Amino acid sequence: MRWSGVVRGDNTYFQRKKLTVVGSGNVGATAAFLAAQKELGDIVLLDVMEGVPQGKALDMYEASPIQGYDVSVTGTQDYVDTADSDLVIITAGIARKPGMSRDDLLATNVKIIADVTRKIVAYSPECIILVVTNPLDAMVYTAKQVSGFPRQKVIGMAGVLDSARMRSFIAEKLDVSIGDVSAFVLGGHGDTMVPLPRYSTVGGIPITELLNEDEVAQICERTAQGGAEIVQLLKTGSAFYAPAAAVIEMAEAILKDKNRILPCAAYLEGEYGINGYYMGVPCKLGGGGMEGVIELDLIGDERAAIERSLDSVKELVGQVDSLLNS
Repeated sequence: MRWSGVVRGDNTYFQRKKLTVVGSGNVGATAAFLAAQKELGDIVLLDVMEGVPQGKALDMYEASPIQGYDVSVTGTQDYVDTADSDLVIITAGIARKPGMSRDDLLATNVKIIADVTRKIVAYSPECIILVVTNPLDAMVYTAKQVSGFPRQKVIGMAGVLDSARMRSFIAEKLDVSIGDVSAFVLGGHGDTMVPLPRYSTVGGIPITELLNEDEVAQICERTAQGGAEIVQLLKTGSAFYAPAAAVIEMAEAILKDKNRILPCAAYLEGEYGINGYYMGVPCKLGGGGMEGVIELDLIGDERAAIERSLDSVKELVGQVDSLLNS
């Protein structure tokens, strides 16, 4: 007898969601494992390295009796196995090493992301794409240009990670529960990102009332340099636990249609006075992907910081356009 899904007692048909993770390195493998633990759907882990995604997928599946999750985890080199994915997380690309900026990765990763996107879209034309690869704002722009998808279906993971870093630094500084801390980081995912202390709170109290100006500035600076700090410590790689957790929070919001308000890299069409670029902004994530952008009332310094961040993104996007058209 062959089963393809579950037929319920009322004869309605149920099919689990399908989630593909492209790239089985530290970020991709960790994301796949977290997705399995949350039972977000059946998981395909794809990588060009022969045997690596198969081995990691088998390892994850063998953990399922211990962790108690009921989803399949499959490793592959073949994009055919990704067909009809509901959501695709792209982590493929080279990672930063000490002395490198996120921007140094651009030329190599544009080629990788463009190739991955073409193949994913060929087999899953209805999927939602989440991009993790750096430099993030340029890579998610690449995926949108190559896919031809509408903006709600191509989203970048940046603000969730940056805000999580800021939250952790605030909690550490004030010696409070991380559960009581909220934070927003907007703008591009790089040194010009824009932490917003005015919208960052502990138990609803703005951190500007709990910390002095220098302490707030130090937290904002450490947030902007959060990825580089980890690169310097690891020496041979970059962060992966927090980035993987961040993209899975986004994936869960979409696959479970949770309508979460999360900071994401979204393609702006006039919001914040920006048109045609990806920037980190508060978004509503639900079953349709990026279902709306929330526009905050920014004051002078915040607006100026966003403009500086946009200038950096524009420079990267200009390079992407040149590479894609060459």
